[in-house]
Amino acid sequence: MKRSMVIAALAAASAWPVQAADVGVSISIGQPGFYGHIDIDDAYPRPQLIYPQPVVIVRGPALPPPIYMHVPPGHAKEWRRYCGRYGACGRPVYFVQDRWYNTVYAPAYRERHRPHDHDEHRGGPHGKRGGPHDRRGDERGRGG
Repeated sequence: MKRSMVIAALAAASAWPVQAADVGVSISIGQPGFYGHIDIDDAYPRPQLIYPQPVVIVRGPALPPPIYMHVPPGHAKEWRRYCGRYGACGRPVYFVQDRWYNTVYAPAYRERHRPHDHDEHRGGPHGKRGGPHDRRGDERGRGG
């Protein structure tokens, strides 16, 4: 009896249409949850680091300059295991603190890289309507 109920339940469950959700998630630099190489120039405040010295996994005769990375918790501690994911095994790496990334770097990055819409108004010479090439309202299509 139990076996037939289990079989019936499995059959009913398999009859339900299964739809895979086509979910595309994209996280860009400057957003919370982004992990990877970040560029720090004079426009950003000095980063708060996890370690005071850069971490290097593979030493070579001439090391490139250090880079800054924002990585998930645990990746800095086990960098030898994770450096390949970031293409940074042969680079000196400074790890920035998560709090600094989220409260200082990310907001400043978003502000510096936000799209600038110079034509926010409509109807101006460069707006979406009413510009010199706007043919709405002309005689086309009116038989004349």
